[in-house]
Amino acid sequence: MPRHRLFVASLLALSLAAAACHGKKPPVARPTQPPPESEMPAARPPAPPEPIAEPRPVTVPPEPSVSSADMGSLDDINKKGILQPVFFELDRIEISSEGQAVLAKNAETMKQYPTWIVSIEGHCDERGTAEYNLALGERRALSVRQYLVTLGIASDRLRTVSYGKEFPFDPGHTESAWARNRRANFVVTAK
Repeated sequence: MPRHRLFVASLLALSLAAAACHGKKPPVARPTQPPPESEMPAARPPAPPEPIAEPRPVTVPPEPSVSSADMGSLDDINKKGILQPVFFELDRIEISSEGQAVLAKNAETMKQYPTWIVSIEGHCDERGTAEYNLALGERRALSVRQYLVTLGIASDRLRTVSYGKEFPFDPGHTESAWARNRRANFVVTAK
């Protein structure tokens, strides 16, 4: 029985609250009169800002570009070692911070000679099978190619080839010789 009374009391309270809310009317906003003009300050529109003199850009004369013809033959260009190799850790294709700095310099050189076509050769040390080293050399060359593209070199100027362990820089069988052989080498193939 007490539940029934609680239910009836709750129902009664809700109906009274609903009736009380329904009977109130919202307040009506009445328009107000603007203040007389005598009370309003006589305001002038602000003066336009003074023009600011734009600084003139400093024109730097372009550096004289050296044509590929001045560099000699393709053999001469490649013998000069203008494009430096990038070296890799054992079984790795990631470009180290030193390698990134070398590639940045190579990219700047390639931008100076926009007609050059460059072959990126992927190399490995003598350890591992011929098939494994050919695949690793290809992945190294492709990694370097992609990095150069991010530096603004057009992809159609870059070719890749893998030589695996076939053409070592250093014919030795030591860790230092192997480190010099794990590389991506650059050869200018057309100018």
